[in-house]
Amino acid sequence: MGYVCPVCGVGTIDGVQLANHLAVTASLGREDHREWLERHVPDWRACRPPELAERVREHAEEVETPAGGEDPPRFEDALAERSRGVGRGSLAADEDELDAVLAEARELTRRMCDGDETV
Repeated sequence: MGYVCPVCGVGTIDGVQLANHLAVTASLGREDHREWLERHVPDWRACRPPELAERVREHAEEVETPAGGEDPPRFEDALAERSRGVGRGSLAADEDELDAVLAEARELTRRMCDGDETV
C-alpha cells in the first residue's frame, strides 16, 4: 500500500518512502515539511526510517501502488523534479550540490535496503 504525503501530496510506494520523503524534504529546507514533522513527530530527527514510517503513516492517505512489471516511482526523482521547479530558491541555485545530495540519498537508501546497520 502506498501513501500520499500529507503536506504536498506526492505519492510514495510505502511508509518508509513516505518517512524518507518527509525527513529529507524537511532537511533540505522545506519549512512546511519541517513544521508538519515537528507538530506530529517532535523527535523525528532521532527516528530511523521504519520507526518514523510507523508514526507518519497514520496521518497519510493510503493509495494503491502500481502493479505488474512497472518500476515504482523513485523518491529521489520526485524530489529532483520538485526542487528544480520555478520558485525553489536556493534548492535550484546549485544543481551540482543538489545532484551530490541526491546521489548520497540514493546510496544511503540502497545501503538501508541492503540491511546496512551503519546507515
